[in-house]
Amino acid sequence: MTKILIIRFRRVGDSVISSSLCSSLKESFPDSEIHYIVNEHIAPLYEHHPDIDKVISFTNEEMHSITAYIKKCRRIVKETKYDIIIDTRSTIKTLFFSIFSLGTKYRIGRQKKYNYLIHNHRVNNKYDGIRDNAQLTLALLDPLNTGYIVKKNPHFKLYYTTEEYTKYREYMESKGIDFTKPVIVCAVTARLEYKVWDKDKMRTILERIINKYDAQLIFNFGDNKEKDSAQHLQKIMDNDPHIFTNIEANNLRDLIALLANSNFFFGNEGGTRHISQALDIPSFAIYPPNIPLNNWLPNKSERFQGIELKDIVSDISNYETLSYNEQFALIDIDSVWVKVDKMLEKYL
Repeated sequence: MTKILIIRFRRVGDSVISSSLCSSLKESFPDSEIHYIVNEHIAPLYEHHPDIDKVISFTNEEMHSITAYIKKCRRIVKETKYDIIIDTRSTIKTLFFSIFSLGTKYRIGRQKKYNYLIHNHRVNNKYDGIRDNAQLTLALLDPLNTGYIVKKNPHFKLYYTTEEYTKYREYMESKGIDFTKPVIVCAVTARLEYKVWDKDKMRTILERIINKYDAQLIFNFGDNKEKDSAQHLQKIMDNDPHIFTNIEANNLRDLIALLANSNFFFGNEGGTRHISQALDIPSFAIYPPNIPLNNWLPNKSERFQGIELKDIVSDISNYETLSYNEQFALIDIDSVWVKVDKMLEKYL
C-alpha cells in the first residue's frame, strides 16, 4: 500500500483547493492511504471525505511552540513510513516533515532557495497569471510522472451526511426560512476589512436581488466583529424581513450544512466561497485588487463566477498609480449587477 502525506497549513480556502491533491492521488493510487495535515480549526471540513483516510491536525499551541511542533512532526513520520510526502507550502517550518523522513522516495516541495537539500523533487509552481490555484497545486504531482501514471483532478469537493443536512435545514426553518423561496448565503463582511466591497454598493445589489427574486438572504459572518457589521447592514436596510442574521454557523460543519441548503452564494471573496464551490453551489464573488480572480477562482465556469477590476477597465495599467481603495472603488454597482443577475436568472 502506498502511503502518502500531504501538508497544507494555513487558511480554509487554501486547504479546500489543495484537497484536489487528495482526490487526484486516490484516483491514481486507489489502494493508497492518504493523510492530510491541516490546522486544527480547519480539520472538521474533511470529515466524511472519501479520498482522505486520515486528517492530522495541529493546534495553535503546537504551531506556536517550536519544541512541541518539531516533536509532533517527527512522531508523525516515524509512526508511518511514507512513500510520498507533498509539502504544499514548503516553508522552513514544514521542512521538518521531510527532514525526519529522508528515506521517503518522493519528497516533493515548491522550488525554494533553502530546500534543495531536503526536497529531492522541487516544483516551480509560482503564480504565472495563466494557471489557477488548483492547477498550480496539482503541478506538485508532476515528479510522480517518472514512475507512475498520475491523473490530475482539479475539482475539489467537501461532503456531509444526510443527518447533518436535515438537522440544519430544520434549524433554518425554525428561524423563519421558507424553502419554497430562494435562499442565498451572502458574505457581506470578511475576516480582513480590506477585502470588503463598499457596503453602500453591496446594499444596492442586495436590494435588487430581493426586489426581483423575492430571495431570502442569509448574512454569513465569522467572529463578533463580522456579526456586528452584518447586523449593521441589516439595520440600514430597514431590517428587511428577507434578511437573516439569526441563522448562525457556529462551526465549519454547520457552514457546510448551511451552504448545502442554499441555492446560491454571493458576496466578498473568501473561504466561504471556496466551500460553496466544493459543494457545487453556484457562486459569484467580488475580488479585491490584490487577489487575482484567475488565480483564486479555480475551475471558473458558468456556475462559478466573479468580478475584478480587469472586468471593469480596458487597460488596468492605466490605473496602477491609484491607491488600493481607489482601485477597489472602480468596481461599480451596474457591472456587478449585470453579471449576478444573469446567474440568478439561470440558477434560482
